[in-house]
Amino acid sequence: MTTLLLARHGLTHLTGPVLAGWTPELPLSEAGRAQAKGLAERLAPLRLDAIVSSPLDRCVETAGAVAEGRQTEVALDERFGECGYGDWTGRPIEELAREPLWRVVQAHPSAVVFPGGEALADVQHRAVAAVREWNARLGPRGVYLVCSHGDVIKAIVADALGLHLDQFQRITADPASLTAIRYTPLRPFLLRLNDVGGDVSGLQPPKESPEDSESAEGAENHTESDAAVGGGAGTT
Repeated sequence: MTTLLLARHGLTHLTGPVLAGWTPELPLSEAGRAQAKGLAERLAPLRLDAIVSSPLDRCVETAGAVAEGRQTEVALDERFGECGYGDWTGRPIEELAREPLWRVVQAHPSAVVFPGGEALADVQHRAVAAVREWNARLGPRGVYLVCSHGDVIKAIVADALGLHLDQFQRITADPASLTAIRYTPLRPFLLRLNDVGGDVSGLQPPKESPEDSESAEGAENHTESDAAVGGGAGTT
């Protein structure tokens, strides 16, 4: 049961009014640095087998705050980088909302190719492929953090939920929020979404899992890999 923790980077001075995209040399704002510190404090009780980041400064800085004091270095993976917005990069959101393509982005994102940039479907493909590779690398007991961007996180969550990409705008990933997905042999489970506060100890995997057993039959019948009837009793 590999556990993926997805963190969106903290605030920058462009977050919100401007589509930052791959704008270079865009660090966290003072508020963003405080958010990153708060995220690091929340995650301190958890073992992290890897800390992975988009190569953009705002993500590297956020991931670095989590890595501080740990024996884990931040690994950069461009597949978790921001969507290539092309000609839209650096433009105000208010201005972009008047573009005809904006309505397509909202209603039919799977068809969107940003002018001079990337298709949203390609963003999802590269990000999900990266998740699968890291899951295989870290194994069924792995717990790792990926610091990325809003649309990338939403695309990964949509895949985990079996949602068509056209539904991904129903998902939210706020700055410095935490989303957790546990990948089991049967299916992924969304443990938390857009979480911005509270205890995270429940995200530590149980001491035993189906993959720890040498019995294939025991693994197939282990309830940890299936949904709880009635929704489950929650963390005890």
